[in-house]
Amino acid sequence: MLADRDDDRARFEASALPLMGALHRTAFRLTRSRDDAADVVQETFLRAYRTFSNFVPGTNCKAWLFTIMYSVFVNRYRKAKREPMPVSLEEVEERFHRGVAAEWERGPGAGDVGAEWPRTEVGNALDRLPESFRSAVVLVDLEELSYEDAATVLNCPVGTLRSRLFRGRNLLFLELQDYGRKMGYLRVRQT
Repeated sequence: MLADRDDDRARFEASALPLMGALHRTAFRLTRSRDDAADVVQETFLRAYRTFSNFVPGTNCKAWLFTIMYSVFVNRYRKAKREPMPVSLEEVEERFHRGVAAEWERGPGAGDVGAEWPRTEVGNALDRLPESFRSAVVLVDLEELSYEDAATVLNCPVGTLRSRLFRGRNLLFLELQDYGRKMGYLRVRQT
């Protein structure tokens, strides 16, 4: 029995501990507080260790841990704090179409600009997103989870995840288009 515990511990350490940085980054994005993120990650690892016998070897450990972490986040914060004001689909679409109507396009030589943009500008825009949109964008675009895995983490259908991701990306576009133009990533199309 002691050997089984040692084997489980070794498997847990090999599978779960390398993902601690990714979990902490995402917890920080969700909670917007380093202390709260550390608490969420600590509770996530405690729950994961206690229930490691439920983890099926060969499956996606990252998705399994993110599912636990998101559950911890929801239980501790989302229910305890008031939700951000919901944004209607019509409002998102209207704002997006107004932005598109300005006929922005990528500037020359923009290349892969994601790594070049100052974290504060993009991070601040991400922080202003409603939680459900921010969670979808963080899990899919930053943590590179598949749509299916991210939907599992957020406990929603894949279609709902795609909708949240679409709306979140549109809101980010609107938030960052002035900055993109100022930095030369976007320009007004000349007719």
